[in-house]
Amino acid sequence: MAEYRYGLIGKTLKHSLSPEIHKHFYDNEYSLIELNEEELKDFLIKKDFIAVNVTIPYKQAVIPYLTKIDDFAKKIGSVNTIKKKKDGTLTGYNTDYFGFLYLIKSNGIKVKNKKAIVLGSGGSSKTVCTVLSDLGAKSVTVISRSGENNYQNISKHFDAEIIVNTTPVGMYPDNLNSPIDLTDFNDVQAVVDIIYNPLQTKLLLDAKKKNVKYANGLLMLVAQAKMAAEIFLDKKIPDSEIDRIYNIIKKQTENIVFVGMPGAGKSTIARELGIKLNREVFDTDKVVEEKTKKTIPMIFEEYGEEYFRKLETDAAKEIGKKTSSVIATGGGIIKKQENFDALKQNGFVVFLNRDINELSLKGRPLSTDRERLKEMYLERYPKYKEIADTEIVVQNKISDTVNKILNMFYGDLYEKN
Repeated sequence: MAEYRYGLIGKTLKHSLSPEIHKHFYDNEYSLIELNEEELKDFLIKKDFIAVNVTIPYKQAVIPYLTKIDDFAKKIGSVNTIKKKKDGTLTGYNTDYFGFLYLIKSNGIKVKNKKAIVLGSGGSSKTVCTVLSDLGAKSVTVISRSGENNYQNISKHFDAEIIVNTTPVGMYPDNLNSPIDLTDFNDVQAVVDIIYNPLQTKLLLDAKKKNVKYANGLLMLVAQAKMAAEIFLDKKIPDSEIDRIYNIIKKQTENIVFVGMPGAGKSTIARELGIKLNREVFDTDKVVEEKTKKTIPMIFEEYGEEYFRKLETDAAKEIGKKTSSVIATGGGIIKKQENFDALKQNGFVVFLNRDINELSLKGRPLSTDRERLKEMYLERYPKYKEIADTEIVVQNKISDTVNKILNMFYGDLYEKN
């Protein structure tokens, strides 16, 4: 087995963001090291590494091979960082505690004297429960598939004020599924999901609709990586680096999604922006056309609008799972509310607003004349505003609009990266 400096050990790691995060803390090589159970034992006995992070399913399995573990790891019974000392012994640490604590405090979530429920009973659940208890929660109840408190009798806990999800429900590729329905949680004040792909799970999107605080797991991931890097390098790193790196990773991961009227230039602008950012570009209309082998006007003529809208929603759900992409959508994508979640789960949505008199009518099955186009604009405008994170007025020159989007979306980050 190869010798490693730093890295992450686990079973399935292909979607891990850890290498991208750690490269911002130091220049040394950080490897993804996929191991089965037999390989794990051999890896820890040989000790051909300086330090590694540990992820599921090995956070407990590594403990017998360690000479010492820190207080947080003892308290939680879980290790996610190992460092080889000068004498060759291995010491285990739990940096997830710091990561979750940082997530809670940075989002201004008040836990003291609040009723909290934690969805899931795995290793991450233990960390979350420990932090919530240490912050003075009135009560912390674990909801699991069986046992005294489970999803069948969760109505007993509709008065929960803090909800944290530690299950994989809603994680890629299981997007837009949620472990619970938030409808009857009328006292909830904050919802946290430690999943970071997608950036907004269905649980968090529903929390946003209830106008309560919500947070995903990306900041926790970066914060725990900062503490792990300190252990790796044996030096302090300022907490300000957490927020700086979080913002970089979020911008790199987030899709840029364009909505707007037919003929506003969404596809052209998406294509130009994709070239500038070296990002993959997707178009919901093109996905529908490729799937059906028919043009959009043909689909409308042969099957009607309702059939097209179903195909469009399927395309939105498929493309919305992507990350680090540029996405153009059809003008009527906002007509179905379920498309909102599909596009916003990983997307920063830009409403491209163009003067009605400049909109093209060519190949547009619903905008057959200028008067109809004006009526359509008035109908759709409130929905474009509702889904959008920002609005950009389309310039005459495509390059001017693209540069405006780059400056708005990235600012200094675009110049530096």
